[in-house]
Amino acid sequence: MKILVLNCGSSSIKYQFIDTHEKVTLAKGQVERIGMSSAVLTHQPHGKEKIRIVGEILDHTIAIEYVIAVLLSPNHGVIKDKNEIEAVGHRVVHGGETFSGSVLITNQVMSALKENIELAPLHNPPNIKGIEAAKKHLPNTPQCGVFDTSFHSKMPPKAYLYGIPYELYKKYKIRRYGFHGTSHRYVALRAAEMLNKPYEKLKIITAHLGNGCSMAAIDQGISVDTTMGFTPLEGLIMGTRSGDMDPSVILYVMGKEGLTLSEANTLMNKHSGLIGLSGESSDMREIEEAVEQNVKRAKNAFEVFCYRIKKYVGAYTAAMGGLDALVFTGGIGENSCKVRKLVCDNMNYLGIELDDSLNENVKGETLISTNKSKVAVLRIPTNEELVIALDTEQIVLEQRKSTGEVKFN
Repeated sequence: MKILVLNCGSSSIKYQFIDTHEKVTLAKGQVERIGMSSAVLTHQPHGKEKIRIVGEILDHTIAIEYVIAVLLSPNHGVIKDKNEIEAVGHRVVHGGETFSGSVLITNQVMSALKENIELAPLHNPPNIKGIEAAKKHLPNTPQCGVFDTSFHSKMPPKAYLYGIPYELYKKYKIRRYGFHGTSHRYVALRAAEMLNKPYEKLKIITAHLGNGCSMAAIDQGISVDTTMGFTPLEGLIMGTRSGDMDPSVILYVMGKEGLTLSEANTLMNKHSGLIGLSGESSDMREIEEAVEQNVKRAKNAFEVFCYRIKKYVGAYTAAMGGLDALVFTGGIGENSCKVRKLVCDNMNYLGIELDDSLNENVKGETLISTNKSKVAVLRIPTNEELVIALDTEQIVLEQRKSTGEVKFN
């Protein structure tokens, strides 16, 4: 099945057109600066050169029109008719407690997505815009929503409840939800396949480390805990997010600096984490360069970042009563051998022994632990788009079996 996967942000759309039978990305690209006269569409067909188109793209509806047009282009496209787009899979950030898995998008689902906007006010609205835009241009094509939160929906109450009055949880749904679910699910499944062991019998910790970072404890195929919480702000130190902290800190800073709620939110989400600690950058590559130059604040930021990951490895191993595999993924997890090394240093007592040579010379999916290591340490590039495409395919095929026809209703 040929599926268009969309990841819609407030001013951007990332897309991949995937053949699920061959598990090949036929084309991929993104539209940036939506709403501006100088918007840019970058498009790359499989095996061909990347092209760049600059123009006025005022909203998501026009952006999707551009995407479909370039897929149909005689020179740069990969299809001859838009009916070759058999389904559209959307990345949706927050499903709340409403969705425990991927779903066919209907009017009822759209209503539920809008009800969950207050849980993800920055992410769900552009996700919804993308769905509505795709519906306009592909009215007879089935669309599915794949949620960042759904993989973590089976966490037990002891993992997702906060120590606040229970009435607030019931009234406002304040709990740990977790994010990056498609990435955690993909790399955990790939780890089991690479180790040639049953996924349902393994204890796996996955570390998705990028500008946004999260970890998950996956016990017998179930995410039993994860670092991100009610929002993506909780957990690990990230590029611009603070991660775990005493909640009194923000109240104290608001009082001292006279910050509004909006300003405090911006401080914690946009000006903290690596950029806040280092004063250098939110990019780990630039942090590591500054560490090499013995810049103290950069060194502090680097060590705090790795220490927080190490603490969660220990915590999640204890929570699961053991560990079979530790997986690094995401831009930092895949590319920083220094982060992987510092996280795994002095972890022999847990059975983690990193092979320095393998760690420093990695390519693709690979094992980077020693032969003696009781815990397998792996570097696995994530593929969230493939997960979305495969989920979409399964939902559409099931719907076809039950009704013989799929329509957006």
